[in-house]
Amino acid sequence: MQEKNRQTIIEPGGFIHSVFFWLKEPENQDAHQEFLGHLRSFIDASDYVKSKHIGSKNASDREVVDSDYNYSLIVTFNNQEEQDKYQSEPVHVKFVEDAQHLWHKVVVYDSLSIL
Repeated sequence: MQEKNRQTIIEPGGFIHSVFFWLKEPENQDAHQEFLGHLRSFIDASDYVKSKHIGSKNASDREVVDSDYNYSLIVTFNNQEEQDKYQSEPVHVKFVEDAQHLWHKVVVYDSLSIL
């Protein structure tokens, strides 16, 4: 018997929050470690994050791939209301306060699951 693909399904109404960070000092390994420390601490302490992915860019020769950032954070929530609460959650606010000196650009893509 062939095993079915075990994809994780984000149910309709689920919320996906994708954040891309560009560090001010991309060659500074201490800055990378400090940033990742702040990021891990905050994500692990969030009451609202359902799933998480912390990643680094993966260079590609494909024209459609943008690998100009340093780190990505992709988190999911049960719904937009929980994502809204996450935005003012004390651990999120503290992360921004403590780590914003490390980045020069942040881009966010939010999406609501429809299928």
